[in-house]
Amino acid sequence: MEKIVGLIDAPFTPFYANGDVNLEPIEAYAKMLQKNGLKGVFINGSSGEGYMLTTEERMQLAERWVSVAPEGFKVIVHVGSCCLRESVRLAEHAQKIGAWGIGSMAPPFPKIGRIEELVEYCETIANAAPELPFYYYHIPAFNGAFLPMVDLLKAVDGRIKNFAGIKYTYEALYEYNQCRLYGGGKFDMLHGQDETILPSLAQGGARGGIGGTTNYNGRELVGIIDAWNRGDIETAREKQNFSQEVINVICHFRGNIVGGKRIMKLLGFDLGPNRVPFRNMTDEEEAQMKKELEEIGFFERANQF
Repeated sequence: MEKIVGLIDAPFTPFYANGDVNLEPIEAYAKMLQKNGLKGVFINGSSGEGYMLTTEERMQLAERWVSVAPEGFKVIVHVGSCCLRESVRLAEHAQKIGAWGIGSMAPPFPKIGRIEELVEYCETIANAAPELPFYYYHIPAFNGAFLPMVDLLKAVDGRIKNFAGIKYTYEALYEYNQCRLYGGGKFDMLHGQDETILPSLAQGGARGGIGGTTNYNGRELVGIIDAWNRGDIETAREKQNFSQEVINVICHFRGNIVGGKRIMKLLGFDLGPNRVPFRNMTDEEEAQMKKELEEIGFFERANQF
């Protein structure tokens, strides 16, 4: 099974002012991401407010991304849902329309507390799209599924044939590396925290990752990997530290889903508001965030549109 090399973006979902999904910007969105070095997208996840979309909206978004994706640009569809039957529908649909792969986090309700329940959940979804690689999206801060991921790999090994690996969005770099080493590197371990790309590379080589700040800071994050690969550790370190400065700013404004989406507007690519119950930024907050980004020289280094 192919392993992903490079960074995959977790895009925001464009909305009109009234909250309806806006498919129009997606073609330009995909081209922009590819231009800035991203290798694909993981749509309808947390950055895309996927759990706040209807199944029909998620299907429409998947169809649009697949239809406009540049050649070689991977479209992975997050199909997780609190309703497993809806996840199956989404997985079947992703395979039908020609998505590159699928993935799912554990549902936020009910919380999954044992590996066996998580395996059954993943197995049901993966079996609905047997021709596509399936990734488990480990983000326990979202869903409370604080389960040992090495144990998950042991449990799915030989049981879920199209289990490709894990999108690992958690702070435990030790566990991440143990998963990477499991079975001689059998599974694809996609690093999921933009603030620690360089440490994951130093441990032995994260080949790929999925990020959210790649939407507007992808050039710098791709640059970390490029600098590491050519042995330029000082440049890699500087870019990682700068990327952390950007993250420090968005943390003042309710994080990537809210603050990060508004950065896209500041860069001239307005993707609309967030859906309720997210608290959208005020004009005053936007002005303050712009000021903080200017102070760290963000706009000179941001993604080019």
